[in-house]
Amino acid sequence: MKIFFAAWTTAVFLASSPVAAHDDAHHSADDAYGKPGDPAKVSRTIVIDMTDKMRFTPASITVKKGDTVRFTVKNSGQLKHEMVIGSAKQLREHAALMKKFPEMEHEDPNQVSLDSGTSGDMVWQFTKAGTFDFACLQPGHFEAGMRGKIVVK
Repeated sequence: MKIFFAAWTTAVFLASSPVAAHDDAHHSADDAYGKPGDPAKVSRTIVIDMTDKMRFTPASITVKKGDTVRFTVKNSGQLKHEMVIGSAKQLREHAALMKKFPEMEHEDPNQVSLDSGTSGDMVWQFTKAGTFDFACLQPGHFEAGMRGKIVVK
């Protein structure tokens, strides 16, 4: 009964939390940082490496407005890492939520989550100019500085 109650409580909290809306409607064309890209229309591939030093390589990326980018993300560390694209505010809020619920799993088009020694792809179209963010939201990683910037010109 305790497990059911804990699961139910978590589900109610997540359903009511604006940062936990993990569905495609949340990632609409109105997102300031872009939208899920069409894999058939990739204009550029960028390889990102994640390490247990809590860093992305590269940590700064420049793309053109309208580019559809395939991020090929590799986890070279021993810990689970992820790359999540979003606004600084969204990432900060989501990192706090992940700290409260470290076992939370999600699959959104703006993120790739990887176990040690694995790789994965994320395809994203950058529809607006500006400076946007990406981060690892595994508990403690964001706070340790595992963040990066995407400049869209």
